[in-house]
Amino acid sequence: MDAGPSSSPLRIVIVPWLALGHLLPCLELAERLASRGHRVSYVSTPRNLARLPPPAPRVDLVALPLPRVDGLPDGAESTNDVPEGQRELHWRAFDGLAVPFAEFLAAACAGQATRPHWIIADTFHHWAAAAALEHLVPCAMLPPTAALIATVLSHSQPSDRARAPPRYEQEGRQPIYCNHGVSGMSIMQRLLLTKERCTVVAIRSCVEWEPESFPLAKTILGKPVVPLGLLPPSADAARCAAANGAEHATVRWLDAQPPGSVLYVALGSEVPLRVEQVHELALGLELAGTRFLWALRKASSAGAAVDTDILPPGFQERTRGQGLVTTAWVPQMSILAHAAVGGFLTHCGRSSLIEGLLFGHPLVMLPIFGDQGPNARQMEAKKVGLQVARDEDDGSFDRHGVAVAVRAIMAEGEARRGFLAGAGRMQEVVADTERHERYIDEFVQQLRSYSAAGATN
Repeated sequence: MDAGPSSSPLRIVIVPWLALGHLLPCLELAERLASRGHRVSYVSTPRNLARLPPPAPRVDLVALPLPRVDGLPDGAESTNDVPEGQRELHWRAFDGLAVPFAEFLAAACAGQATRPHWIIADTFHHWAAAAALEHLVPCAMLPPTAALIATVLSHSQPSDRARAPPRYEQEGRQPIYCNHGVSGMSIMQRLLLTKERCTVVAIRSCVEWEPESFPLAKTILGKPVVPLGLLPPSADAARCAAANGAEHATVRWLDAQPPGSVLYVALGSEVPLRVEQVHELALGLELAGTRFLWALRKASSAGAAVDTDILPPGFQERTRGQGLVTTAWVPQMSILAHAAVGGFLTHCGRSSLIEGLLFGHPLVMLPIFGDQGPNARQMEAKKVGLQVARDEDDGSFDRHGVAVAVRAIMAEGEARRGFLAGAGRMQEVVADTERHERYIDEFVQQLRSYSAAGATN
């Protein structure tokens, strides 16, 4: 394939996994590539595309209808739409995108003016990588973090670089190796097939964020590993949004709180906490005595009213002067940018970590699944925050463990000063705009060099 002169625009196809935590960072990547003059086709399903903010110029949204699968609710396109017991049906529907994607790529490759130079496919898109291979288009795989790759794929490799995951996390990861289920393919098999068919692995990370994992990931994957940088949102834009969005109820509540006094609590939109865990978290916040703003997300909740069944009896009355709980959408970046916020209780999803540390907030960490455990251990090693104490066998936690961690992060004293210093060091990494723009430029150069090498072979 002729990649053209080094200054000519690239044509790139990005195919994210069907979850908001993947869709939004991939859109950020698409827009940063487009801002450099490249043309990006961003491929997902209609409802997921409708959830996104309007894209920048030179980003074309390509809608592939998600195939119908008996038993999967209508409109269940994002993982956030899918009940816990129907995830296998969602995987089957996802695999049904293979044919329409292959048709889209074949049509794009039919003309020289539309032929992509690269496919950037998320971790599970083995069929996108296969279609790219068929049409001789190089493919970059997008795993979530170097730490997760090192943790998940190093079970057969000697490694003393990272602390071993707790037993409950190792056992919770076992289903990713299982082939049974209506989808007929394990998550691990998807990852390995995508890896085998890709040319490079591109990770939303940087060496400064996880220096201990990057060399290990490259060795384990046996592929070139290219950092994309962290793709952080703009801190200045978030502060402007906070100032302009003062009418939001949560921002108005924060306006009345002392500087640095509020713990923001948000476990993402897909963390499956059981009611008893929600109760222990609530009682722990109450016990800690710290001001808190809790974005309590529930997939079935569309309104702002809190379902009294999910919170302990009398909790809201007892904490009325201490905290605010909402199940409505909240402007997370505006909240994190607010001067009243002094800490962040998080599930340690990559985007949440980046957003919290963009403002130098120390972390109370409660990882639940996926890359969250490795992420939390990384941050704890950097003295950015503290994990809530868990039972080694079943991962349970109680109100006392929550209260201890919250007080350590939020109560004025030596412990908080240490965590603030650690968060400040990571803030320097996250908020370094020039660094992350440079990573994107270097990524583009890598794409060009591989394309040029392929053209001469």
